[in-house]
Amino acid sequence: MASVTLLGLLRWPCRRFSMGGQPIFYLYIRKCVAGMSVAELIEQAVTGLGYEFVDLETSPRGRLLRVFIDTDKGIMVDDCVTVSNHLTRLFMVENVDYDRLEVSSPGLDRPLRKTADFVRFTGQEAQLRLRVPVGNQRNFTGRLAGVADDRLTLEIKGEAHEFELSQIERARLVPDFERKQELKR
Repeated sequence: MASVTLLGLLRWPCRRFSMGGQPIFYLYIRKCVAGMSVAELIEQAVTGLGYEFVDLETSPRGRLLRVFIDTDKGIMVDDCVTVSNHLTRLFMVENVDYDRLEVSSPGLDRPLRKTADFVRFTGQEAQLRLRVPVGNQRNFTGRLAGVADDRLTLEIKGEAHEFELSQIERARLVPDFERKQELKR
């Protein structure tokens, strides 16, 4: 595999095809496949296997791909192996360049990204970080009370607070170990 420098600034991975020593064309390997980003490609593959795509983390140079999946029943090691094997073959076919792929469950402190996540986990405790402070505060912890009209209702110490979903920078569930123990019994 060679690389081409464009305008002295960018280096693009490519395959060089030549006849008699002179290259006749370069085939550029892109991180996008048919107009899809890698995250969209992964989401389509994971949902096709019957799992929920939760999140994708990458290293600064995109060499590590960390994929988080979930189901209503939880994730077992065999689920991670199934998704990992499928994505490895898919990336080979689609020429996605990476060094390491990790597939796991999102954990007990699962991130909440989509509106459906906030609806699914209504009644559970969550931590929010807002993009812009409200009342000189950006971080909030409380029970998810519901979503209506792109606004999240969070119950904090018995008092309801509403936040626009677009203003939430980051949200995670707060692990409830007592509840998890009750579910095991």
